[in-house]
Amino acid sequence: MTETGGDERSSWSRALGVISAIGPPVTVATALLFYFGWARAEAQAAQMGLNVSLFGYAVQDYILISINALFLPLVCILAASVVWLALDRWLRRRIEESRGRALILKAAGITALLSGLLVGVSLVLAVVEPARTALFTPYLMALGVLVATWCMRLRRLGRDRTSPALSSEQRAVETSLILSIVTLLLFWGTADYAQAVGRRLALNFEQGVQYMPRAEVYSPKPLGIGSAAVTEVQVGTGDAALYRYDGLRLLVLSGGRFFFLHDGWTPRDGTVIVLPDDNSVRIEFRR
Repeated sequence: MTETGGDERSSWSRALGVISAIGPPVTVATALLFYFGWARAEAQAAQMGLNVSLFGYAVQDYILISINALFLPLVCILAASVVWLALDRWLRRRIEESRGRALILKAAGITALLSGLLVGVSLVLAVVEPARTALFTPYLMALGVLVATWCMRLRRLGRDRTSPALSSEQRAVETSLILSIVTLLLFWGTADYAQAVGRRLALNFEQGVQYMPRAEVYSPKPLGIGSAAVTEVQVGTGDAALYRYDGLRLLVLSGGRFFFLHDGWTPRDGTVIVLPDDNSVRIEFRR
């Protein structure tokens, strides 16, 4: 192994050591899953005109909710990492063997410049017009930072034979800063994606409400549900009054409460009906 390769490995090891010292990986991963789950649930509730605290989700609920918000970003990031590692090995081998080294170093310099411009323009647009920023902008910025850093390290690898290399401490500091920037950008992008998933799920309820479980609620007292789509039928006798409510669709059972939508529900003018999960009402579900 070359001395440059050893310094490179040492810089990554030092950077990862710093990250591990900040917090155990399992704790950090759990906190991130919780946050992304909360972001998805909060955006979904807001799209429905509700506050996420009404659902009474527990920590494990938020962690489970976060899975579908993280699946696609993680798959894309891992797939891109595999391609990047293979390309990095190939280019480093060609540079060390002096096969097309001048062309690779020139292309790396141009690519680093273009990547830096991409990051700068994206950052300005995100600050000036955040409402019009594309959902994938943070991911583009993270990609730009990584590509620019990678290209500069390829150029440094080609020049190390004629100019002094950075010390292992300098490489560790550089790597730690780059990892911090990329982590923050990925955190930003994944949070935005989780919120977009939540909003899309809320909008999908409009097309999918008819496929939710049909619910019939029986109560000894009038519930006064203020939705025209829910009908009240008195099915009891005078001595034993009983009221049945039709047109309800089960959304979720959470926090000791049933959350119902109704037939024809839309995010714009629909009503979410909340009933306690106790003996005050009886609920029958149908397909």
